[in-house]
Amino acid sequence: RQGGVSKGPFESLNLGILTDDRREDVLENRQRFASAAGFDADRVLMGRQVHGAGLDFAGPDIPGAFSAPRPDPPPEADGQLTDEIERPLLVLVADCLPVALLGDSGLGMLHCGWRGLAAGIIGEAAGRIGGRAAAIGPGIGPCCFEVGPEVEEAFAHLGPGLMNGRNLDLPEAARRLLELAGVETVDSAGICTYCDERFFSHRRDRGVTGRQAGIAWLN
Repeated sequence: RQGGVSKGPFESLNLGILTDDRREDVLENRQRFASAAGFDADRVLMGRQVHGAGLDFAGPDIPGAFSAPRPDPPPEADGQLTDEIERPLLVLVADCLPVALLGDSGLGMLHCGWRGLAAGIIGEAAGRIGGRAAAIGPGIGPCCFEVGPEVEEAFAHLGPGLMNGRNLDLPEAARRLLELAGVETVDSAGICTYCDERFFSHRRDRGVTGRQAGIAWLN
């Protein structure tokens, strides 16, 4: 969350346009992010995230929505897929997991909260692109993610060891789902966004916070 121009609870590199942050500050942050990471902000594909399992496939005729968001909202999708070279895929997160997925026929970038994971977003994306390797970015860790019985029940089929008292190990749930989907190699950042104040955290900051991003593209 460092290196931007936003103030207050959104300090400083807030990338979420649908927050109460100043729109012009968010757009400046997005340009700084694109410049620092070395991607073309005008080609970024991102969706309107709804904590589901919907996927959007980026073809060459689909405009980006990062550097200057379009007046019409992007389609509802919590996962982006492409087989295009240098077509960045982006998801916004603030406790949910950003999961990059590489497959035999393309690339995926997924926004994985517990609802999306339970709805099958990983299996669907892995099936679409023949997923074989994945990276799980920073998200809320098992130290801080207290959940209710309905969440525990949604992941009971993944076996024991996901719960520590009332806390769910969301990254481990994602790893097991990737394994079930046939993904052979999984790397995880192992960083809790609630504990580490370098990151925005929706739960820690009680809903008034910014968004960081997970982004990936094919070279």
